[in-house]
Amino acid sequence: MATVSQTLVREKPSGTAVHWIGGQWLDSGEHGESINPATGEVIGSYAMGGRKEGELAVNAALRAFRETDWKDNRSLRARVLNAMAARFEASAEQLARLLATEVGKVLPHARFETGTVPFNLRFNAALALTDYGRATEVDKDSLSIVIRQPVGVAGIFAPWNAPVALGIRSLAPALAAGCTAAFILPKETAQINALISEVISDTDGLPDGVVNIITSGREGIEYLVETPDVPVISFTGSTKIGRAISAAGAARLKRFGLELGGKAPMVIFDDADLDAVVAQVTSGLTVFAGQFCMTASRAIVQRGIADRFRTALAERLKKVRVGPASDPRSEMGPLINKPNVERVNKMVEDAIAAGAKIIVRGGSVTEGPLTKGAFYRPTLLEVTDSSLPIVQQEVFGPVLTMQVFDTEAEAVLLANDSEYGLSASVWSRDVDRPLRVARVLQHGTVWINDWANIHDEFEAGGFKQSGRGRLRGQAGLDDFLECKHIAFKPGAIKI
Repeated sequence: MATVSQTLVREKPSGTAVHWIGGQWLDSGEHGESINPATGEVIGSYAMGGRKEGELAVNAALRAFRETDWKDNRSLRARVLNAMAARFEASAEQLARLLATEVGKVLPHARFETGTVPFNLRFNAALALTDYGRATEVDKDSLSIVIRQPVGVAGIFAPWNAPVALGIRSLAPALAAGCTAAFILPKETAQINALISEVISDTDGLPDGVVNIITSGREGIEYLVETPDVPVISFTGSTKIGRAISAAGAARLKRFGLELGGKAPMVIFDDADLDAVVAQVTSGLTVFAGQFCMTASRAIVQRGIADRFRTALAERLKKVRVGPASDPRSEMGPLINKPNVERVNKMVEDAIAAGAKIIVRGGSVTEGPLTKGAFYRPTLLEVTDSSLPIVQQEVFGPVLTMQVFDTEAEAVLLANDSEYGLSASVWSRDVDRPLRVARVLQHGTVWINDWANIHDEFEAGGFKQSGRGRLRGQAGLDDFLECKHIAFKPGAIKI
């Protein structure tokens, strides 16, 4: 990385993606290069932040929390969130095209991501106005009230696989609650980070320092975890890192909202609509090239439909057109980089060596122009041993395992045989069976005859090692609020 000087400026500099702190643009001491994963080409440069930039971001957020009326002015928060929604709506196509270039998502997938943001912001604008405490008369001369107050500066981290949607998913409720934010995004999406910063910086009414955005990695996150000035962190990423930051934050009893890894099972019964399920499993595996915490990575199929499902799905996966987002015919883009291609391929090779049966090998692209990029074709393996790492570990790539079951009870046992519990789906045309099964699946979201149907009005989060707390819905504010009990005795008038 190149070394440069640091300067805070009001006007955004051209040519390099920089940080946005306290209402000003900040270059930093190191520069890196942004790469298009479909071609390996350099698409821009960026300023890489660390502990110093993290400290500047937190200090700016703390000043804004203490010195502006952001935390006390619900009407202001609602107006700003609605204005921010309009800004993201106007910038949706620009963001989608940059996602396609820097992350490799085909445009329909990129547009899906950017299209989720405006409603999320508007929903949280409504929560800013409608969240309330409660009051009761404990006895004839005693009154108690509970009010909900913002905790202070929120530390937010969103991953590279969906920086726009997942970043706003944490930022919007933090702002609605009255918190200010130190918001870290990863270097893999540095150009997108800068555009997100630009969109937010142009939001009418937003006080300087309420939102501060830096491109950083481990150093920046470690600072947010260590500093006492950040009482809550909303983190989306791997279970491994979620455990590590939870352990580090325990010394300060830091509050964490965590959405972590997933290993989503799709439980398919004999009476499922085969055409519908094959189409949705294909989509569930290939959206974002399988780099999604809710990727459909486990097909658990009843024996009576298994042969037809296997044949139909294999035929469909072999036809998935892998290619760059610049080609409108592409159905699935690349992985984020070539090291991840090697990592995913090793997991598949190890699974095959351990006894997994190849249905569709897929794998790395080894010939033609796509070899310049980080492409990996969809893979389908059939397994009988749930303990294999390919079944138990998050692959974060387009790799699906298939297991066959006979009874409902066996299906539930297979689906729950995982440390993860983020999402699942149940496929059946029976009236009662899907709900019966859904109730005992140990997953935070269960779809019936569907996949990834997400609504901001309803909570999302994980059971077990897939996370802590909830985002979306009314509970989305809870991570960012403290409840305060105020008790007093006004007395009683005797008449």
